[in-house]
Amino acid sequence: MKLDFQVVRVIGFSLCIASTICSARTWAAEGPVAIDPLVRVIDLDLGESAKVTLCDGAQVTVKLVGLNEIRDHVADAVRQAEVAVEVNGKTAQLVSATYHRPQTVGTVQIDCSVTRGYNANGTPSFWGLDKDARLRLWPAGSPLVRPGTFSYPVKQKWFATDTQMANDPVYVDGGERAGKRKIYYHSGLDIGGSEGLVEVVAATDAIIVSVGDVVLAGHRDDTPVSPRYDVVYLLDGRGWYYRYSHLKEIDQSIVPGRIIAQGTRIGLLGKEGGSGGWSHLHFEIKSRQPSGKWGTQEGYAFLWEAYQRQYKPQVIAVARPHRVIFSGETTTLDGSRSWAASGKIVGYQWRFGDGSTANTARVQRKYARPGRYSEVLQVTDDAGHATYDFCVVIVVDRAHPQRLVPSIHPNYYPTQGIRPGMDVTFKVRTFNTTVGSETWDFGDGSKTVEVQSDGNAVKLAPDGYAVTTHRFAKPGDYIVRVTRSNEHGVAATGHLHVHVAADSTATGDP
Repeated sequence: MKLDFQVVRVIGFSLCIASTICSARTWAAEGPVAIDPLVRVIDLDLGESAKVTLCDGAQVTVKLVGLNEIRDHVADAVRQAEVAVEVNGKTAQLVSATYHRPQTVGTVQIDCSVTRGYNANGTPSFWGLDKDARLRLWPAGSPLVRPGTFSYPVKQKWFATDTQMANDPVYVDGGERAGKRKIYYHSGLDIGGSEGLVEVVAATDAIIVSVGDVVLAGHRDDTPVSPRYDVVYLLDGRGWYYRYSHLKEIDQSIVPGRIIAQGTRIGLLGKEGGSGGWSHLHFEIKSRQPSGKWGTQEGYAFLWEAYQRQYKPQVIAVARPHRVIFSGETTTLDGSRSWAASGKIVGYQWRFGDGSTANTARVQRKYARPGRYSEVLQVTDDAGHATYDFCVVIVVDRAHPQRLVPSIHPNYYPTQGIRPGMDVTFKVRTFNTTVGSETWDFGDGSKTVEVQSDGNAVKLAPDGYAVTTHRFAKPGDYIVRVTRSNEHGVAATGHLHVHVAADSTATGDP
């Protein structure tokens, strides 16, 4: 393969949190200019403390004083890891990843990427963690990534469909099975989308180090690069490697050795490789960790920050992660991680599959029957902006724990700029059953539509998703519902939030 070396303009930043953010542009032929990450990472054992010099030069003392890992009863998987820390003597409680963002404690922002429990029945090599917990720190008020050096890697709305973010046990491909075993805890970020339609772009200025099975010299040994036909690796000025997996198409201009700018088209989102059969981008950042090993640099908060900068949403609802319980058990649904640009959320409303509702951020629900439930959360800010998210609750039949609960993955395209009368493509695939068919209810009073996916019979089948199109006649926010049941009458339900605007400038977010 002939390498296409291209000189591009790259951005270097000199930033001091205590002063004005300044940027300088430079030309570089050898690769992106070096960038000092704003984040500082430490690994601690319980009772251990360390002094940390932040990116603005300030020093803080951090101590790990508590660790509590909560496991489910179905597969003994860690569902929530709670850590207690002291920052300059001030105590705070953190939850490790699972859609939690950094918390401000005094003069510091701090989060926890991962704890030891995820290694116990997971894959330690994902994280390179040798101690009890990994903590990350920034100055209070600091951006998490230098402005202008990181962007959202897919061209679609936030939470357009299912996701699997850091520390989530995999579930869409049937990974939720009863019984103790090794768990595939997700370390990267799975962004669900519509196969072959959603464009994937470079999150950073970078040099391309791997495309398919072709790896740039010097990047195969002692690096996190693991080549595969559907995978691209980029290396940015921070020394971080970025993995883009399951691509249905890789742009012909993406070749090893080429230097590309942030936002460059990489290809199209797909379900190739080890996707489990559901269409998504696996986006993962690898960096050197305090252990000296390569490990995941947890990226959810970076995506959150980048999306806000680019699209400027007024409000974001967060009902995730999914829950897994036995029938007859109770679980807590939690929308408290939702966000409003104004800082004021004035309303939470949960709408449940049985027709009942609740008006608090957190609510406890008992599920008597097995199934895959998708509970609707509406969040409203003080200016009346409203948006939605969905909490998936997987309920395993206690009487028949060996039976897999059917799962379902709906998605649509486009997810932004939808106007009345526009064709919207809807795709769906069911997992863990080949019985029955999917029924769409588009939430606009139109007739239901029945389709039939292959039930994931062949994971990488090009036509595995069933496809239909729909037109919404009027502007508004529509909650689209799709269901399919297996031979035991156990149903899988999925929801989508479709925003139809009256003008062509709409982004899909209130």
